[in-house]
Amino acid sequence: MSLKTSLQTPLRVTGQLSLLSAHAFKAAIAPPYELRLWIREMEQIGVRSLGVAAITTIFTGMVLALQTAYSLPSIGVKYYIGTVVSKSLVRELGPVLVALIVGGRIGAGMTAELGTMKVTEQIDAMRSMAADPVKKLVVPKLIATLVMLPALTVLGDLLGILGGLIVAMGQLQLTAGFYINDVLDALTLQDVSSGIGKSFFFAYFIAIIGCYNGLYASGGADGVGRATTNTVVMASILVLVSDFFLTKLFYIVF
Repeated sequence: MSLKTSLQTPLRVTGQLSLLSAHAFKAAIAPPYELRLWIREMEQIGVRSLGVAAITTIFTGMVLALQTAYSLPSIGVKYYIGTVVSKSLVRELGPVLVALIVGGRIGAGMTAELGTMKVTEQIDAMRSMAADPVKKLVVPKLIATLVMLPALTVLGDLLGILGGLIVAMGQLQLTAGFYINDVLDALTLQDVSSGIGKSFFFAYFIAIIGCYNGLYASGGADGVGRATTNTVVMASILVLVSDFFLTKLFYIVF
């Protein structure tokens, strides 16, 4: 592959993603509104991802509490377990882990669904009937992800803090009141706003990449498989890279 071709590929993908995003947001605000489709996608994306998000975050909170107490006992960090767990989860680990775990699941599902429709020419059939595939297929997934991923992040943060409480009481002999007071004293509105704000960006990246790879899939079943793999890889990398820049941005803003 020549240097010119290698440079054109990411530029072309970026341009196509931008055009798809503009088309999707324009279709989302234009009536008629497909509320039934939106609700169905919210159930598929949010409710069915609840289990994996809960398991991930609650055990992350437990590990954070355990590692912090066992690694730094000499400086009294044991009594600030609530601060460490809540700050780490709400600002960073909660949004990122939920985006990676849930995003891999829903992004791959979006690509597989749309990719199958693409290679079996169902999307072309929709266009032939004057139906907009972006409004019918992409917009419900985008809206549902933008709503449900932040909701899962908030729930995951709460469960992760609960996991820290379990360890604090069971292993470190701290009282529930002491732990909860420490959490409430440590968390600020800026912490919560930063974490939820990140989750909206992550939701957009996951949904638009999943839909893009599905709509541009080709080559039959093998092509759909490659597109699904690309979605998981691209979405994960973009979440991790964007997290760095969003962290810097939110520390400046908040």
